[in-house]
Amino acid sequence: MRAGIVCCSNGQSQKQEKIITALEQVLLKAGIVPVFSPFIYERRPAFSAEGKARAECVNEFYADHRISAVFDISGGDIANEILPFLDYELIAGSDKSFWGYSDLTTVINAIYAKTGKVSVLYQIKNLVYQDSERQQADFFGTVLGGKEDLFRFGFRFIQKKSMKGIVVGGNIRCLLKLAGTPYWPDMREKILLLESRSGMVPQMVTYLNQLKQIGVFEQIRGIILGTFTEMEREECTPAMTELVKHYAGETLPIVKTDEIGHGVDSKAILIGREITLSCEGTEQLHGLGKYRKTKLFL
Repeated sequence: MRAGIVCCSNGQSQKQEKIITALEQVLLKAGIVPVFSPFIYERRPAFSAEGKARAECVNEFYADHRISAVFDISGGDIANEILPFLDYELIAGSDKSFWGYSDLTTVINAIYAKTGKVSVLYQIKNLVYQDSERQQADFFGTVLGGKEDLFRFGFRFIQKKSMKGIVVGGNIRCLLKLAGTPYWPDMREKILLLESRSGMVPQMVTYLNQLKQIGVFEQIRGIILGTFTEMEREECTPAMTELVKHYAGETLPIVKTDEIGHGVDSKAILIGREITLSCEGTEQLHGLGKYRKTKLFL
């Protein structure tokens, strides 16, 4: 089993070398051979290569029948630079999946918008961070053992009692980079996932107003709020839940989870897959069994 490892956003600093080496060893121990893009480490601040070159690495991994899935280990600001250079026809015809988080929200949602393919919002480096024991158990149990633990997350309803729809979204700042582009996902009848690492109340008010002004809250069926790391650490008021209720209105179902976002303990979520959430506290990933026939699970 081989997994392509890429950095579509900011290149990794040399300080990350120990973490990346540790990740390589964890994967090898589990029987997964990581195949690294030549553009992992930054060659000048933030950039490991030009956008076209970074995109071509992704295309090559999709074209290589030996590669089972593509994992991005970056984050930052520049992932949307690669979007015009991705081979969406190749991706659409592949049974592989793309994994990444944060700024890779742009790539994941672009893939769904252009191909209808499912991707995974998840940072694979969680396997070697502080919560590594549980992360490894959940990850390998899911991708190798056919379980669903990596996708099981706790939540509570803030508004209404149930929601059902295809999940889109991710990091709120990065998702909005796609607004007005061909890579913006169709929001009609979707469940919108929002989370963030940085940003305080003024930034969130800006983002939520943009979503409102482009009509998103009138199109979607519900909202999943993940973690908002900086806001929650600083105990900002109003909290994100209150801001969302204010701008999204009183009719949309809203849930809050502390298990999806930038935390090292974060679970994964399938972008482009239907989900059902109810106030009984159980989640159903419709179509997940069928999707196991592809190489989402290595």
